[in-house]
Amino acid sequence: MPEKKTYSNYFIIVLIMGNLILDQLSKYLVRVYLIPHDIVEIIGRNLIFMHVENTGAFLSAGASLNDTFKFITLTVLPFMALCAVIVFMLKYKSLPLLLVIGLSFVVGGGLGNLFDRFQFGAVTDFIHLDFLFIKTGIFNLADVSIMIGVICLALNIYYKKILR
Repeated sequence: MPEKKTYSNYFIIVLIMGNLILDQLSKYLVRVYLIPHDIVEIIGRNLIFMHVENTGAFLSAGASLNDTFKFITLTVLPFMALCAVIVFMLKYKSLPLLLVIGLSFVVGGGLGNLFDRFQFGAVTDFIHLDFLFIKTGIFNLADVSIMIGVICLALNIYYKKILR
């Protein structure tokens, strides 16, 4: 694994804001141009876009919870966790690159979905994959950012262990 370097706050902010802006732009276009629940085939039935508003978490988990509990678990706690991660990244300047990238992608995606919850009361999802062994629920670019971030975090742990 590469040596730890010092990354500027600008690098972290650009990664977070880049993920957030791409996510919000894609959701804006979906809300403007796609009729809710209509299916638009992008690559046959393998990649479709379908505009849905998700009041739950990832893949609608928790959508049926009472409103107060849902607000605390899906909005307040994630917001506090994302703030803590941002403070951590800005405070500790000497972090591995994969850790910085991974955390920045998780924060950018998390903020994208939180923005939707605050603004619209639900998260706009629109991507569905059905290809060979991959069949997903409906998700969005914020979810993709979070997954890429988690993969970077896992790789960071893996490289840290094998280089000991």
